[in-house]
Amino acid sequence: MGEEKNNQKGKWFKGLKAEFKKIIWPGKKDLAKQTTAVLVSAIVIGIIIAIIDMGIQYGIQFLMQ
Repeated sequence: MGEEKNNQKGKWFKGLKAEFKKIIWPGKKDLAKQTTAVLVSAIVIGIIIAIIDMGIQYGIQFLMQ
């Protein structure tokens, strides 16, 4: 039973290694572009959420008065 488990683990790791070889890793230029796009998107979405939050906060304060 123990030998069968080791064999299964070995097959799994061989399969994993084969899958990693299929990955096309981005170059430095592509990586920089994608990182910039993610950061800019995160900042823009953060600003939009902050504006909506301030609008809701103002609306609630207006209704409470």
